Amino acid sequence: MLIADAWIDYDLLDIGYGEKLERYGNIILRRPDPQVIWPRAKNELWDDVHAIYRRSSKGGGGWENLRKIPGKWTVSYKDLKFYIEPTGFKHTGIFPEQAVNWDFMINKIKNADQVWESGRLKKVKVLNLFGYTGGATVACAYAGAEVCHVDAAKAMVQRCSENIKLSGLTDRVVRYITDDVFKFVKRENRRGRKYDAIIMDPPSYGRGPDGEVWKIEDSLFDVILECQQLLSDDPLFFLINSYTAGFSPYVPANMLDLTVNKKYPGDVRCGEIGLMASSSRMILPCGVYGLWQKMP
Repeated sequence: MLIADAWIDYDLLDIGYGEKLERYGNIILRRPDPQVIWPRAKNELWDDVHAIYRRSSKGGGGWENLRKIPGKWTVSYKDLKFYIEPTGFKHTGIFPEQAVNWDFMINKIKNADQVWESGRLKKVKVLNLFGYTGGATVACAYAGAEVCHVDAAKAMVQRCSENIKLSGLTDRVVRYITDDVFKFVKRENRRGRKYDAIIMDPPSYGRGPDGEVWKIEDSLFDVILECQQLLSDDPLFFLINSYTAGFSPYVPANMLDLTVNKKYPGDVRCGEIGLMASSSRMILPCGVYGLWQKMP
């Protein structure tokens, strides 16, 4: 398992009784997590919180503020900066465990072979699908890539733009697209666009801006097939993250092996990503990944 343990502005303080206790900067939040089915080890840590996410018996839920907190605030991961804003659907604006993938992307892009094109060095082109608030987009732009960020939710695309500005990266080339991912990828293929790296973080279920239905078990393989055609002649990597309960890491890895790796023989690997609770040193599993990357 890859553990995101290089944070300063974030800390998973404790986990237990179906919840996790987290520090974002100097704000402490408490929210549910379905993976946590064991008791708490450090009950006293849970008394001094700023806000708690309460689930509703009718579905969904909301935040109960126990102490005054700002509407949104900023956290940093190394040189990257992000806005934190607790939402009605339990999210906070970032997935802290993804920092391990941000580090991987930055390293791969910064160390990519440089190619001259039309008298200047060609930039790595990255496509970030289901991009949410842009953690991967900010990381890739920081590394020097040109990025296309796609999400079906206009508010998430806007927040990505704000995170780019917050990180001081407004001089970088970033395209912001609000669209259904499958429709967009098909159009990019018709346009003949090519990308050196593709990242996707598909939900289990979702709807596009025009009501398009996404079910990961029905649609993911077809999207990967379509994305394979978007890869350049010498691609760097293709990364799939998944939070779908019950998915083994071998699910995305097998799909990559059947598609991308057939055309571009390389290194296919997979695993879990997670966070370590600072109070107990227990590991919280936070999802799986499948990765194809160019052979060194």
